[in-house]
Amino acid sequence: MSSVRQIGIRVYIAGMTLAGAGCLAFALAHWRSTDVARFILYMAVAVLASSFKISIPGVEGTMSMSFLLTLLCILELGLPETLLIGLVKTLAQFYWKPTRQLKLVQLVFNLSQVTVCSAASYGAYKLTFQLFPGSMPLGLLAAAITQFAVNTAAMSIILGLTEDKPISSVWTGIYLWTFPYYMVGAAIAGLVSLLNRHFGWQGSLLVLAPIYLMYRSYRVYLGKLEAEKLHAEKVSTLHLRTIEALALAIEAKDQTTGEHLQRVRIYAMELARDLGLSEDESEALRAASVLHDIGKLAVPEHIISKPGKLTPEEFEKMKIHPIVGAEILEQVDFPYPVVPIVRAHHEKWDGSGYPNGLVGEAIPIGARILAAVDCLDALASDRQYRRALPLNEAMDKVASEAGSSFDPRVVGILQRRYVELEKLAKEQPFQAPPKLSTDVKVERGLAPAAGFAESKEAVDDNVKPGGDYATLVASARQQGRALAEFGLSQGTALSLDDMLSLLAVRVKKIVPHDSMAVYVLRKEVLVPEFVSGENFRLFSCLRIPMGEGLSGWVAQNSKPILNGNPSVEPGYLSDPTKYSSLRSALAVPLEGASSVVAVLALYRVEQDGFRREELSVLQALASQVGFAIEKTLQHSRPANAGIAPSALAASAGAD
Repeated sequence: MSSVRQIGIRVYIAGMTLAGAGCLAFALAHWRSTDVARFILYMAVAVLASSFKISIPGVEGTMSMSFLLTLLCILELGLPETLLIGLVKTLAQFYWKPTRQLKLVQLVFNLSQVTVCSAASYGAYKLTFQLFPGSMPLGLLAAAITQFAVNTAAMSIILGLTEDKPISSVWTGIYLWTFPYYMVGAAIAGLVSLLNRHFGWQGSLLVLAPIYLMYRSYRVYLGKLEAEKLHAEKVSTLHLRTIEALALAIEAKDQTTGEHLQRVRIYAMELARDLGLSEDESEALRAASVLHDIGKLAVPEHIISKPGKLTPEEFEKMKIHPIVGAEILEQVDFPYPVVPIVRAHHEKWDGSGYPNGLVGEAIPIGARILAAVDCLDALASDRQYRRALPLNEAMDKVASEAGSSFDPRVVGILQRRYVELEKLAKEQPFQAPPKLSTDVKVERGLAPAAGFAESKEAVDDNVKPGGDYATLVASARQQGRALAEFGLSQGTALSLDDMLSLLAVRVKKIVPHDSMAVYVLRKEVLVPEFVSGENFRLFSCLRIPMGEGLSGWVAQNSKPILNGNPSVEPGYLSDPTKYSSLRSALAVPLEGASSVVAVLALYRVEQDGFRREELSVLQALASQVGFAIEKTLQHSRPANAGIAPSALAASAGAD
């Protein structure tokens, strides 16, 4: 709860307490009772009627039917007696078969509120009676309306402040429906008062019967409301579980984490509150903040997890995910507009986004909020293709795109509150979702209907025939084949070190680079068996799990990476004292008979230092080398596993 809201609550409670104390002091200073016996009888009836209480749906509180007796007291007794009876029946309501334990501040507030409400109703009756002499029905109507208005407004304000809800929605949702009962109560109080004048005040005992009937009527009505509420909660729970299940599906496919989704949700909901979104818009944003990337289920895994720049073709595949996500969520039938937010969360303020090129306020407000906060947290989080930025630098980047990518109003609020929101997100407990069995090996199962593949096709080098470039590729392929044949013909006489050294010589001639590493796959971990050039000590210390970082992704997906970020290799820059001058990487898988056995990675100082043509040339050279490495590994001694002698032998490069 924010400090401003806490101050508001304290000021309101203090004001109500002072007002109640003032009304009571004024009444007691003018105490008079013309009929003590009637006063005591009304007090007893009020205490008994206070036991007819019902729970108010939506809040932790009860409502008593004794408001009818308050109206009767206004007609029959003076202000001091009316206020005292109101205080006693309120104490009885809370302490006779209590449904919960009240705190002192809650008791003081309720007593003060009842006192103010009774005094205001009494004043409304007397004022109306003076304006329209002899018109008891008008005075009673004014008293009943005042009692309803003051009582429900006071409770709506305190609930709205404590639960951080719009006061108007609290009033309409919880208290508005009680207005007819106040009118019926006023009619009954008027009838009893009329009977008292003809048959004596003892007839007031008859008021217990209509109070009980109203109590039973309330119970029946609220029973229906409770049933509808339970049904609505079941539907809401179903939607919540659907959201959680879909979010789990996203995590199983995407590299985003539960912490990221939680931070995005917290940021988004706080901005929604600042921007005054409606309840439906806020609930839609809450769901969309978790589900906006559900469409990535339709994007191939190697594109989702690629630790490098996407090709134009890969980006075309990626751009379908907002559309597919919207189509998936259309089947859920949310009671609030989640689908438009998901469809538009990659639209940009200036119209350069996708999939529809929406401009400015044509983009749903939820999507505008989500785009900004998702970008901020993504920049401030580690990704497979780069390291996280400090939060202030990430915010500066988002702010620089206000008016182009993002709604300036959204960015303005985010820029003002991002430090506070990050603190709020860290304070929220995180409950990790259940881990899916994505790494379980299933032992049983027959061959699929199409059978198993006998062999693997060679990697497509995307070479266009003709010219010197085609000659270079053909030469590289010939060198690779010759190197492989040489290694295989030597059998165990040619060590892995010698094989990789020969490979390094050939590579140096055809693809310029500042550093080179060959990572051999040993027990699901890539081990650097050969390293040369700049930062060779950094690379020689790496142990890269399968699927992680740049080289791990290449090994797992058997696909190359062009101009990837070297710093994303696990452990490469984990020591803050280390520094790397290398800015781009070119990595290709080296495949054996059935799977990847190693990864060949080249690094350069320049950003985007490698060309697509160089990738094709390197693929052509490496296309046959994996078989030779696999054969050599099969004849190598187990004691050598995990040792990288060539890494130390190739220390001629700069550290």
